[in-house]
Amino acid sequence: MSPENKVIKINPVTRIEGHAKISLFLDAKNEVADAQFHVDEFRGFEKFCEGRLYTEMPVITPRICGICPVSHSIASAKACDDIQRVMVPEAGVKLRRLIQLGQLLSSHALSYFYLSAPDFLLGWDSDPALRNVVGLAAKFPDVAKRGIRLRKFGQEISQHITGKKIHTNGVIAGGVASPLKPESREDMLKWIPEAMETTLIGLKLLKEYMDSHKQEVETFAPAETLHMGIVGPDGTHEMYDGKLRWVGADGKIVKDQVNPRDYLTYIAEMPVDYSYLKYPYYKPLGYPQGVYRVGPLSRLNAASKMKTPKAQKEFESFKSLGRGKAVNGTFYYHYARLIETIACIEEIEMLLNDPNILSTDVQAVAGRNQEEGVGCTEAPRGTLFHHYKVDKGGQLTMVNLVIATGQNNPSMNRSVLDVAKQYVKGADVKEGALNRVEAAIRCYDPCLSCSTHAIGAMPMVVEIRDAKGELVRTIERH
Repeated sequence: MSPENKVIKINPVTRIEGHAKISLFLDAKNEVADAQFHVDEFRGFEKFCEGRLYTEMPVITPRICGICPVSHSIASAKACDDIQRVMVPEAGVKLRRLIQLGQLLSSHALSYFYLSAPDFLLGWDSDPALRNVVGLAAKFPDVAKRGIRLRKFGQEISQHITGKKIHTNGVIAGGVASPLKPESREDMLKWIPEAMETTLIGLKLLKEYMDSHKQEVETFAPAETLHMGIVGPDGTHEMYDGKLRWVGADGKIVKDQVNPRDYLTYIAEMPVDYSYLKYPYYKPLGYPQGVYRVGPLSRLNAASKMKTPKAQKEFESFKSLGRGKAVNGTFYYHYARLIETIACIEEIEMLLNDPNILSTDVQAVAGRNQEEGVGCTEAPRGTLFHHYKVDKGGQLTMVNLVIATGQNNPSMNRSVLDVAKQYVKGADVKEGALNRVEAAIRCYDPCLSCSTHAIGAMPMVVEIRDAKGELVRTIERH
């Protein structure tokens, strides 16, 4: 801690995807007065994609992230579909759904088994050198192995459909590049029993922890925010395609069946001076009343029901936690993540058993038919928007990417503050308390390499130093 200004720095935040740090500001009584979550990396994908042909984007944008490349590819392809005004063949849609479910499965397995489970299976205050997947493998070897294999299954779905486990290149404007082979379908079906068994084991361990630490779980950053997710016409939980729904912290629907093409009517962003990651909010309510969350917790809060039976049964248990309201506790992101994993496995099996999945009619061919397109889908971490504008030759003149982690940024800051106030007491701060503060971020499973983007104003500070490291000049932009 810095005694002159009473700031506790957590740098870096560990077990997340990307680079970030946390500042905790203490008052005169050494109690937490404020907190800031700093995202200090910037990619600039939107700007350097300008001038490229829009049809290249489903191959370029998966390079934004190695964790959720499929989501970017699908959102990008859907924006291209919109520009072409094309209807993707049924089999093409099903293969897109299948690869997306595989990626969600892989990402959720990484988040739960690798990044978060060490906290509550090994102990918040356990040795930080062992509080990771290696330590988990030493104490729970079967659980760790199963988590690795569950992630492998999700990645192999991508490989079967596109030929690559990471940085997918088989999702294209109008559909997918090639049909599914019968032997690939059979290989994927063999994974289903093990995948479901692993998920249920993970769920059992989590629910045992939730039951034995009920008060801790219920009071872990219970932020009362809006929740947003894509749903079907009847409110069914949806990952690939649908309309936007916002619900309040009280569980009541605020706005329903919004076409994703109208996202700018409802979502605004404001920059903050301590992070490259902006503060989005629901525009009709303004900031801060319009702060909303996305991702597994919010998708289940927004949904009225699930598509599949096992997921529906667990969904009903999840909903009961809200006692008639939304489930606002941030720890419950983990529970929602595993419920979605169950839903993914069930839907993957349904799609693979659909005879039409082997159809060779997987792509519609068209050209540029309008100058603007919006693609929207649910990434593992929440709702993702790709918005493109093109000239008459099909070259991009504007690219806007609104990422799930960015939309969660105000709530991540709020959750960090809530947990810090609860566990950081006095100047003598224990490592386990700071680990709990980091864990508030892990609940959201942020993907920071995806999250920063360029549209609009962005605060920036550039420091110029000489060969001795002395500060020569500071350039600021607000």
